[in-house]
Amino acid sequence: MHLTRYTDYSMRMLLCLGARPDRVCSIAEIARAYGISQNHLMKVAHDLGKAGYVEALRGRSGGLRLARPADKINVGDVVRQTEQGFELAECDSCVIAPACGLSGVLNEALAAFMAVLDRYTLADLLRQRSKLAHLFDLPVAS
Repeated sequence: MHLTRYTDYSMRMLLCLGARPDRVCSIAEIARAYGISQNHLMKVAHDLGKAGYVEALRGRSGGLRLARPADKINVGDVVRQTEQGFELAECDSCVIAPACGLSGVLNEALAAFMAVLDRYTLADLLRQRSKLAHLFDLPVAS
């Protein structure tokens, strides 16, 4: 299973925002923390906002913050929201599909993969919050 860069950036944004929930972060700060393009993150932020994971605050001291507590953000749900499709192989157009057992095995593998992600929340990924904030070079509340 390979997750898209879009899902990667979505999780990175959520981790960065979750590392310091006491303040808002700009897209520029998040891009700088990871060394990635602001343009990529703008669409990610917009879509995470529409999905209810991120809240955008406008104005001079605006920016982004989590729209709900980290323990209410399920990793499996985020992946489902950000991935376009989960076809592990193109079985629909394959001539042997009617007699092949591969699609069933791949569906079982995908279900197992998602079941693992469903067991975790963003809070689980943030157990070392102060260390993360330090790695992002962000101040953290005590």
